[in-house]
Amino acid sequence: MTKNKHIGSDFDTFLENEGILEEAQIAAIKQVIAYHLKQEMIENNITQKEMALRLKTSRTALKRLLDPHNYSITLLTLSRLAQVLDKKLQISLSTKDAH
Repeated sequence: MTKNKHIGSDFDTFLENEGILEEAQIAAIKQVIAYHLKQEMIENNITQKEMALRLKTSRTALKRLLDPHNYSITLLTLSRLAQVLDKKLQISLSTKDAH
């Protein structure tokens, strides 16, 4: 079989070569977090004030959490968010894949 000359490396390798893989992964994670929080609020008709109370935080901090482009988030906030969303928070460190 011949290798297709029009197919390059995978997208992660491209991002890594550009030096933006970590930033792209963080951005994707934060967008998912913000999306799920917004969905929870919409589906259950929860105001920002009520959600801030449930998360034991300020409305300003909640707005940062809802902003998919603001990557600042603490482990405590993630833990509280998991509880509010009836989820289990799992964080792990693993070895990098060899490229």
